[in-house]
Amino acid sequence: MADASRRGIWEMTAAMAMSGTIGWFVVMSGEPPVNVVFWRCLFGFPALLLICRLGGHLRLDAFDRRRLMLAIAGGVALVLNWLALFSAYPLASISVATIVYNVQPFLLVGLGVVFLGEKISRSKVFWLVVAFAGTVAMTMGGVQIGTAAGSFGYILGILLSLTAAFCYALAALAARQLKGTPPQLIALVQVATGAVMLAPLADWTSLPSTPATWSMLATLGFVHTGLMYALLYSAIQRLPVALTGTLSFLYPVVAVLVDIFAFGHVLTATQAAGAAGILLAAIAATLNWAPPFLNPPRTKENRA
Repeated sequence: MADASRRGIWEMTAAMAMSGTIGWFVVMSGEPPVNVVFWRCLFGFPALLLICRLGGHLRLDAFDRRRLMLAIAGGVALVLNWLALFSAYPLASISVATIVYNVQPFLLVGLGVVFLGEKISRSKVFWLVVAFAGTVAMTMGGVQIGTAAGSFGYILGILLSLTAAFCYALAALAARQLKGTPPQLIALVQVATGAVMLAPLADWTSLPSTPATWSMLATLGFVHTGLMYALLYSAIQRLPVALTGTLSFLYPVVAVLVDIFAFGHVLTATQAAGAAGILLAAIAATLNWAPPFLNPPRTKENRA
């Protein structure tokens, strides 16, 4: 294996492992989601600014008016995505919220069909049905073991996770319209947008009072935003798309392990079956796997 590929694998693995621990930092900070996202953006800005500066990405010609507005719109969608996902953690658990969040590839495909006129293959439709069935199974699995009030909160957590996935798909759709613009620079505009957007909504009268809380918020900004983005984009440049897509599913695996060992949240059999369906469908859609029974039968004419 070439050194560049080996390095890319380690970088992608590290980035996904970091992603899987985000839920722990969010929950343990004890801060409301608006405050967490605001401080993540505020601490993430100087980290990404340094990354862009060192990488030579701070160029005045990178954005015209249209591209800048697209980057800002993507930033709004990304911030809403974080707000919804972080709100889902205490309601549905980190494991469930993260796994349901992984339906995002299908939402991006749907947005591409609606807004870009892209065609959707039969295999994508099949995997979408599998992911939907998995989401239903996870929802029912959580409702069956909860009280009426707990079940309502759990379902709300599922809906927030789906909302987060939709918002992330919107951010990704905006990024697809910015080809040629360094992704590190797009991320810098996005966190700047988030900081400005949430500054009026953050609770300035009740700032974090302990060094531990400040360290968790700073880690979310400097490590889970700055360092993680640097590793992620470096890995993407070094690895083929299929390998990048495969390694990205370390994220929900790590999140589930963190949820088990840190909070004792273990998926029920029904939830686990639903999770398997969602992750299988997401992997298959990412890698363009086509179920054999969807392939047209080969005839003498098409074998010739």
